[in-house]
Amino acid sequence: MNIIPRVKEILLTPKQAWPAIEIEETDTATLYTQYIMILAAIQAVAGFIGMSLLGVSAFGVSVRVPLMTGMVQMVLGYGLALAMVYVLALIADALAPSFGGQKRGMNALKLVAYSSTAAMVGGIFALIPALSALTLLAALYSLYLLYLGVPTMMKVPQEKALAYMAVLVVCAIVVSVIAGAILGTARVGPTMDPGIATGQMSIETPKGTVSIDVGKTQAWSKRMEEVGKKLEKAQQSGDQTAMEEAIKDMAALQSEQPMVVPKR
Repeated sequence: MNIIPRVKEILLTPKQAWPAIEIEETDTATLYTQYIMILAAIQAVAGFIGMSLLGVSAFGVSVRVPLMTGMVQMVLGYGLALAMVYVLALIADALAPSFGGQKRGMNALKLVAYSSTAAMVGGIFALIPALSALTLLAALYSLYLLYLGVPTMMKVPQEKALAYMAVLVVCAIVVSVIAGAILGTARVGPTMDPGIATGQMSIETPKGTVSIDVGKTQAWSKRMEEVGKKLEKAQQSGDQTAMEEAIKDMAALQSEQPMVVPKR
């Protein structure tokens, strides 16, 4: 696989790229070694350089993450990024039948890997932390790539592609929060708040103490699961109004997610 033409193809002409990707013969090892591992390294390395070597400047003061901490964070972040692609592919494959699609394991991996191209390439902006907004824009373009690829790769009907993507994105956010919490412990190390017995846990990070309310998180996850079932039921009945309401409920719940709440 020639990675540069493929990156250009999926970024510039995605509608033409997805059909070609669908019929392309590959395997997990090849896709990882010749594509995912290379692109995932961009943000890991750029983040290390930006935070530990260049640092963040504000009001005339430059702040840098210690080199050893930065290296550990880079390696762990890289590993988590590789794992997340595989986990999300499993989720994408499992969700497909609920939205009229097909379980296609290899296609699910290709869908997640190639739709993530924009986000992974956009990781280069981590070189300059002040440009983090551009990284977000790249991630949003990856969502567009995902939306275009769903009907072709997973055979989800076009009218259900948006709902399928919405559920997958929610799952991705939850996985990302968990990965972020793991990565946060590698920065300085976890510390348990005395309130852990009541469902409170704290993690020390360079930006301050982050509190995780375990009880509220469990309740939030249960509500999210209920909304997911509501969306699935609406999909099965073909009730467009109910589907729209379920998606709005998901968006509202995401804004309320209590997994990581900075202490003030």
